[in-house]
Amino acid sequence: MLLTLILIFVVLLLFFAFKKHFKIYIYLNFCLKFFNLLFSVLGLVTLVVGLWGLINKESFAQEKISGIGTDPMLLFCFLGLVLALLSLMGCVGALRENMCLLQSFSAAVLLLVAAQVLVAVVLYSLQGQIAEYLRSGMLAAMVRYQDDLDLRFITDEIQTGLQCCGADTYRDWEINVYFNCSAPGVQACGVPPSCCIDPLENGTVWNSQCGVGAQQLDEFSAQSVIFLGGCLGSISRWIEQHSGVIVTVVIILLGLQILTLFITARLLQKIRWSRAQHDVYLQSLQ
Repeated sequence: MLLTLILIFVVLLLFFAFKKHFKIYIYLNFCLKFFNLLFSVLGLVTLVVGLWGLINKESFAQEKISGIGTDPMLLFCFLGLVLALLSLMGCVGALRENMCLLQSFSAAVLLLVAAQVLVAVVLYSLQGQIAEYLRSGMLAAMVRYQDDLDLRFITDEIQTGLQCCGADTYRDWEINVYFNCSAPGVQACGVPPSCCIDPLENGTVWNSQCGVGAQQLDEFSAQSVIFLGGCLGSISRWIEQHSGVIVTVVIILLGLQILTLFITARLLQKIRWSRAQHDVYLQSLQ
């Protein structure tokens, strides 16, 4: 809602600026700085999320630092850093009236817009297959749950956040060699602690054994210990419940980027016109 009001406010100001012949050059400069500030905040938030993931998984610990290069949270850090630097380029270009920086900034934003549109088209064309891709990905993560710390972290966050267990049902964990009922270990016929309704003992200690033997329980008994529903259904319901917000945010962000391209193009045009007028004035003095 706030982003919508901001977009409407800026569009109205832009309209009246051209309508009433305000100082367009100053106004465009201000708008470009304003949009870059918004995207700088977005970039920093993304960067913080990536760093939070790395710290939460203790990826900087001495025994784990060697595998940090394949950590998916580095992607968030990279995207956040790129977005923040790109916004800084636009700000500096507007402040210094540097045409090279502004043109580079405009080209980079244009590439981002094109990439986002391409991703949206691909997702729309594959919408009937997305559920199967998610199921295959979730089952693959469950198979490698103990062997890949990153997949374990992501799986635990999904199950804890959405209060779900497995892909379609908690019995899907039988696909894992350690949780399979034929396994010799203590985890046989169990589920991860992230499936538990209350994985904390006394609110402080994580009970890693809370899901032991859960697959042997009937649904009536298991519902007091673990989440019965699968994560695919929880993800679908979450998307349906927040579809309006998601679409609105995507449209507003894309609109802001397109508006930023327009403002940058107009600002470049104004800078060229001002420099041409300055050159004409200097020639008239000679």
